[in-house]
Amino acid sequence: MRFFESEIAEMAPERARFHVVPVPYEKTVSYGNGTAKGPGAIIEASSQLERFDDLSDPGAECIYTWPAIDCSGRPEKVIDAIAAAVEKILRLKKIPVVLGGEHTVTWGVIKGYLDAGVKDFGVVQIDAHADLRDAYEGNKYSHASVMRRVVEAGVPLVQLGNRAYCEEERAARRKHKVLAFDANELVPKSVSKIKLPKKFPEKVFFTVDVDGIDPSVLPATGTPVPGGLGWYQTLGLFESVARQRRIIGFDVMEFAPIPGFHAFDFAAALLTYKLMGIVQRCG
Repeated sequence: MRFFESEIAEMAPERARFHVVPVPYEKTVSYGNGTAKGPGAIIEASSQLERFDDLSDPGAECIYTWPAIDCSGRPEKVIDAIAAAVEKILRLKKIPVVLGGEHTVTWGVIKGYLDAGVKDFGVVQIDAHADLRDAYEGNKYSHASVMRRVVEAGVPLVQLGNRAYCEEERAARRKHKVLAFDANELVPKSVSKIKLPKKFPEKVFFTVDVDGIDPSVLPATGTPVPGGLGWYQTLGLFESVARQRRIIGFDVMEFAPIPGFHAFDFAAALLTYKLMGIVQRCG
């Protein structure tokens, strides 16, 4: 099964700008489960999309879908497999679009950039949670610790839409100089644009945990938190970053399909495609 296979012909990977990598990893979810089924549901629903996304045609850039990552075995093994897949895409000078799976996957993605020798890049994160714990339930590879691994690797981080985090994570923000625009700043005033600091890197990897979006819009996730971002607000924030910096890849994490509610599968697929469209329009 390929992303948007109803409209995008099968092709050699060298021809496609966007490279979709499904990663059905689910080992440390702490509330609801089902993220292992997220990538498959998104890819299946993608064939119901329209090529034109209201503003552009990201399908014209061509989309290649890689086989799903084998997520069996120890976390370190899976993270290395994710990193190797991302590194391969970067060697082709293409844009990784990674579909999770729990948010731990993003550390494997970032490791792929580091292993490929990509320097001077930052991460922008949409998420209900800060994910900055050193470990959760004793596990340093928990989905609740993924951004701690990122900042400890020296990668600058900006967080958008957070509304559930602990004192340890607040301290980690200060220690690692994480810039945060929390939900209580963004949502009440419907803020859909932010300004990155001048010193923030020119290249940006953007990670989207779908629980950053309000559960009234997209409830199909393991840890929904009220008071989140709206649909157009989410797209606006992504585009505001894309217009200031060069997006070198993105992921969509923590989607957990709800059986019988295919509208949410479609929403996650449309979100993925809309983000491709923003990358196409902005650079």
